[in-house]
Amino acid sequence: MYNNEELNRLADFYKDQLVNDTIPFWFPRSYDHEFGGYLLMRDHDGTLIDTDKAVWIQGRSCWLLSTLYNTVEQREEWLQGAKLGYEFLKDKCFDSQGKMYFHVDQQGNPIRKRRYFFSETFAVIAFAAYAKASGDQQAAKMARDLFTTCLEFASGERKMEPKFEDTRPSRGIGIPMIMCNTAQQLRETIGDPRCDQAITNWIQEIEQYFVKDDIRCVMEQVSPEGEIIDHIDGRTLNPGHAIEGAWFILHEALHRGRDEKLINLGLRMLDYMWERGWDNEHGGILYFRDVYHKPVQEYWQDMKFWWPQNETIIATLLAYLITKDQKYASMHKQIHEYAYTHFHDKEHGEWFGYLHKDGRVAQTAKGNLFKGPFHLPRQEWYCWMIVNQYLAKENVE
Repeated sequence: MYNNEELNRLADFYKDQLVNDTIPFWFPRSYDHEFGGYLLMRDHDGTLIDTDKAVWIQGRSCWLLSTLYNTVEQREEWLQGAKLGYEFLKDKCFDSQGKMYFHVDQQGNPIRKRRYFFSETFAVIAFAAYAKASGDQQAAKMARDLFTTCLEFASGERKMEPKFEDTRPSRGIGIPMIMCNTAQQLRETIGDPRCDQAITNWIQEIEQYFVKDDIRCVMEQVSPEGEIIDHIDGRTLNPGHAIEGAWFILHEALHRGRDEKLINLGLRMLDYMWERGWDNEHGGILYFRDVYHKPVQEYWQDMKFWWPQNETIIATLLAYLITKDQKYASMHKQIHEYAYTHFHDKEHGEWFGYLHKDGRVAQTAKGNLFKGPFHLPRQEWYCWMIVNQYLAKENVE
């Protein structure tokens, strides 16, 4: 188990990494004062490798800077940096019908959309966090209005162009997962009365359709009725993604006063996907697995990406703080030590994004269309916060 002194050291470590290592890699050099938003496609030493902007990462970065301002320190730099992202998203990243782009150039000219609404979910949390930081009521209204749009997409009331034909219909865990966290962030910044019931519904969907207790697994996609689709895509698991969903549910359990049913569900999801995803040979969470242990189609299936490690660090620490079970302390130590040994760039700060199975760096970029200042700083910030909250409660009791 962790004693309180060890937990204090852990909180100090995450705070130091966040404030003195991770954030300084990105900011202030990534602020685009000419065109707005952030220039985030960077090599290991911070060199800019592309001026294009991923809308996902613009929203996530605005959320991060706003959250730092709201919870860590009211630094004017962070507030003004968040404003750069908010205004770029608001003014440049929506089409004439209100749908958001996925990829734009430096000036905000559109390059690509994708056939889902995840850009919108990240804009919701960005606008809500910025509204709390700034007091901007237009940002708050935009966050709630965009959340309405996301609800309509999620329910099917508002249609998206389908990605597949209807030969083999399926449902994916991504929508209930991301909507659960979007609603949590909205609720915890500016509030919205729709959030609690919506979160309940999405968690029920995850448990009913995707969690398979008989084979100790959490599926990424299933048939509309929740059956395993015995084809390559249908069998493919993403352990880090399911573990991320596990900590969203554990977080909700704490919000609801230690809801035991939700704790049990989150712990089962974490246990199942640790068993499926942990690399017993080299350490770390593998990217893809097959539910029946058959070959996986994607060639990067046994690589170690940065973000599954981040989500697993959060989930194992949260599970330990909730249960005080030595098993989760041991899991957390394993993933923490693996990740900070292999991913962290001790020379330039931040983390490499992509490792081979044996832990060698596969390529050096720290920012691209998918990686930016989100999963790592969110992990360090959240772990710092939850340990402090735990210790404060321990001291009161």
